[in-house]
Amino acid sequence: MMRTRPLKVALLGCGVVGSEVARIMTTHADDLAQRIGAPVELAGVAVRRPSRVREGIDPALVTTDATALVKRGDIDVVVEVIGGIEPARSLITTAFEHGASVVSANKALLAQDGAALHAAADEHGRDLYYEAAVAGAIPLIRPLRESLAGDKVNRVLGIVNGTTNFILDAMDSTGAGYQEALDEATALGYAEADPTADVEGFDAGAKAAILAGIAFHTRVRLDDVYREGMTEVTAADFRSAKEMGCTIKLLAICERSKDGASVTARVHPAMIPLSHPLASVRGAYNAVFVESDAAGQLMFYGPGAGGAPTASAVLGDLVAVCRNRLNGATGPGESAYAALPVSPMGEVVTRYHISLDVADKPGVLAQVATVFAEHGVSIDTVRQQGKDGEASLVVVTHRASDASLTGTVGALRKLDTVRGVASIMRVEGE
Repeated sequence: MMRTRPLKVALLGCGVVGSEVARIMTTHADDLAQRIGAPVELAGVAVRRPSRVREGIDPALVTTDATALVKRGDIDVVVEVIGGIEPARSLITTAFEHGASVVSANKALLAQDGAALHAAADEHGRDLYYEAAVAGAIPLIRPLRESLAGDKVNRVLGIVNGTTNFILDAMDSTGAGYQEALDEATALGYAEADPTADVEGFDAGAKAAILAGIAFHTRVRLDDVYREGMTEVTAADFRSAKEMGCTIKLLAICERSKDGASVTARVHPAMIPLSHPLASVRGAYNAVFVESDAAGQLMFYGPGAGGAPTASAVLGDLVAVCRNRLNGATGPGESAYAALPVSPMGEVVTRYHISLDVADKPGVLAQVATVFAEHGVSIDTVRQQGKDGEASLVVVTHRASDASLTGTVGALRKLDTVRGVASIMRVEGE
């Protein structure tokens, strides 16, 4: 039997995502009520600019006083889509204190203060759901937190930023340089006027922290994630990648060590073989590859951003939280029992593609190979091309630690025959 008294929802933010949440709540009201077991009512919308016309939203619901809205006491669920650290953090904790559960899309806040927010939710017996914080519409957090709860996840490897994937895909398919591809992404609305958060890996880093924490039952903060942007990736890097049968993606990689005693989380550009499923992810789409003991390899794919896709994830959480509310229960909270240490980047082991500018004369290859051997880095393949006294030497290693590779490159720079290190790229997905 359906309850007639509606569950009241407060919406914090009414931009691209918030307006879509409000629209879906209105247009799909009957379906949502059937799925939840009670109607849901938009009880208030907090915004910064109340004078802006918001189609489909009763102006009487609009307020600039977000704090008063979450303090009302009759609010069942607060949906936070304003982003940033403050005032979002204070508003969420205030919502818990006044009896509301929270649905958030705030990846930056969750990556920085997720543990404290979960603790506040637990203290007040409320839910904190955030499927929309990672990979937009793609169901990812709930499968990791619930569907794979009985399994052991060993690796999460993914493309979690649509802007960077659009840029790199354009560079790959057209041969364009980075700036040209960025300009196209900006013109088409895929990149912000200031794309720093995307292209320097901050956005993906926050998502990696969230994914690693859930996958490995360990608290992982944004500061624990190694981050390297993609602004130095060149058309020449893509040509080298194609010669190896690879492409280049900005990847978020969360791994459990082979002995299971630690984890790592990192974001950086990497070459991946064209045979890997992630290599075929085009445009602004996202995809995440999960590897676990029992389930094996799983791939989640779809639109990773945008108003409607992100709102879809928000509404999925809203339905779940409202059902919990009706049943007097809460869903899964933070699971950090494993408390595994997060290893530094220097301990990460992977393959490397190194392009060197060298003198075109006998003995250069032997000198370079000696340096690699002295640092314990095994060479897989070498390719050399020379002309007019100058040459390009491309070395692909077997798996080596980041620390040993750093030492190798430092020693190479000291060789008289090495004019410079043109590029260093990790090779993943094998």
